[in-house]
Amino acid sequence: MHLTTNALVLREVNYKESDKILTLLTEAEGKLTVSARGCRKKDSPISSACQLLAWAEFTLYEFKGLWSVKETASERLFEGARADLDKLALASYFAEVTEALAEEGQAEPGLLAVTLNCLHALDKMDLPLARVKAAYEWRAMALAGYEPQIGRCGVCFREQPEEPCIHLGEGMLHCAACRDKLGEGVSMPLTSSALAALRHIVWGPRKRLLSFRLDGEGLQRLSEASEAYLMTRLERGFRTLDFYKQITYKLS
Repeated sequence: MHLTTNALVLREVNYKESDKILTLLTEAEGKLTVSARGCRKKDSPISSACQLLAWAEFTLYEFKGLWSVKETASERLFEGARADLDKLALASYFAEVTEALAEEGQAEPGLLAVTLNCLHALDKMDLPLARVKAAYEWRAMALAGYEPQIGRCGVCFREQPEEPCIHLGEGMLHCAACRDKLGEGVSMPLTSSALAALRHIVWGPRKRLLSFRLDGEGLQRLSEASEAYLMTRLERGFRTLDFYKQITYKLS
């Protein structure tokens, strides 16, 4: 069986002397684990596409239930992001989270699209990295079934909560004064502008995901809440996030 599809490389692991095991997020079949034989050889025609964050057309063949790479045609390597260590670290974090959220063999068109959109932003757009990171985290979580309840306060039902906060465990928006009526866990404060940005990220059209303006305290609170929400709901950390925070802290 052969399959030709565009795919994003989410993970690469060296295998044997010249091979790699790749995790792909494909347009046609969702997340797939494939073998790229000989791709680490100097003259390999598939080497360019068989690297982390490459977007390419892959021709795969299946033998005894295992997929292998037959041919590739690189379409985009996001070289602008690769040339900047901060951007490369953040792009790698996006790939690691996307791999964690995607289900093997299940089409994930929304998740693939938001990942590519945010990689494009890192590659070509001059935007604050914190804005791109927060937008990716909130939208990816919503697409994966963890959409927060942000229409109104979950306790008093006020559409514009006073001193808005989001409860990480419940995934619920609430007024600061309503906090005691929710269960245990951590709530993160937002600002009114951060809440408006959050609603745009979660509810707005995909192609306008990053078309919001937010800086200062609002962006800081949105970013802190997005990261905490993701790690709380997924109950895990990410080594690429640790690296990203390490290098940005050193450079700040």
